[in-house]
Amino acid sequence: MGQVGILVPDLDEAIDLYGRAFGIEEWLCYHYDQEFMPWSRFGDEEGAFEMKLAMGGSNPQIELIQPLAGPSIYHEFTEQGRSGLHHLGVFVDSLDAAITLMEGSGYRVTQTARGYGQGGDGGFAYFDTDRDLGVVVEAIEIPATRRPATVRRTGGM
Repeated sequence: MGQVGILVPDLDEAIDLYGRAFGIEEWLCYHYDQEFMPWSRFGDEEGAFEMKLAMGGSNPQIELIQPLAGPSIYHEFTEQGRSGLHHLGVFVDSLDAAITLMEGSGYRVTQTARGYGQGGDGGFAYFDTDRDLGVVVEAIEIPATRRPATVRRTGGM
């Protein structure tokens, strides 16, 4: 497990809150939209979800996500009145192999996107593990080169 994904209502406030709580001074911030991730799906339909996110720390990495546009699994989560811990991310060499493995174990893909890397590579897929594990599992194929991020510092650090 390499990432803890947390849904937040306000990314700016969350960066300071979680930064102080976990001693994370620097965050890499991104705005994921259809231009940033050229291929995405939510359920069985082409996706059009959008979010702001910040990644900080390591072992595990903390990912803060503020949902913007949906539908998405993030919106399903927040519409249930939930916030906070949403998913555990696992870094994989092959997203396709991870999807095959998880679907073979009975866990369907609920949301996925590809192409967020500088060279159009990189992808992620969420699986319907919440009913069994109490949390969503995400497979993450890291791109060779990430697109440039906006760097934010935790206030007061």
